[in-house]
Amino acid sequence: MSRRFYAMKITAFLLATVFVISSCAPTTDPFTGQTRDTKAKSGAILGVLLGAGIGALSGDGGSDSRQKALVGAGIGALAGAGIGSYMDQQEAVLRRELQSTGVSVTREGNNIILNMPSDITFPTGEARVMPEFFPVLNAVSKVLKRYPKTLVDVTGHTDNVGAKNYNYGLSQQRAANVAGYLRDQRVAARRFKITGFGPDQPIVSNSTASGRQLNRRVTIELTPLQ
Repeated sequence: MSRRFYAMKITAFLLATVFVISSCAPTTDPFTGQTRDTKAKSGAILGVLLGAGIGALSGDGGSDSRQKALVGAGIGALAGAGIGSYMDQQEAVLRRELQSTGVSVTREGNNIILNMPSDITFPTGEARVMPEFFPVLNAVSKVLKRYPKTLVDVTGHTDNVGAKNYNYGLSQQRAANVAGYLRDQRVAARRFKITGFGPDQPIVSNSTASGRQLNRRVTIELTPLQ
């Protein structure tokens, strides 16, 4: 990225931030004479803007930057037919290690997705990982260390019950705690991306209790390093 383009991004971000902050100023209702504070409405906008701005200023934060970091650290990339073979082997080991744990293993192309239902991973309404789930994460970390040529996307999801901002924060913290546990088991931190989507990506309808239970989850998606 050129210095000029980088400066333009910073300028645009700062101007937008000033606009949002200025919109938070109290206003007076012309009919009642009462002062209304608009900070509550604008706070959510500002939070999203700041998050987007931080991401813009620090680079894309996506798979490309992680791939470069891993290759730069001496982790060889996969290519050609070796990609499928490598992921096949990893999938087979994960299925064996996670059998009967409640964690599902699915395959989408060359990506492997682990689905961890919240009811076996976290206490209700909390982000801390239950000690009973530590052996499962230990098994996952063992496989991740055995197969280091994968990127690890850890994503939190909730149902649609409760305030959205709370659900976003809860999903983000749950994903961060799962990733943090895996890093504590010496899985390289540079492999991870952590995201909380709250209720935005349900896999089934939230109209029933069973559907909401399925939507409360943390997923780990493994992408081959290419």
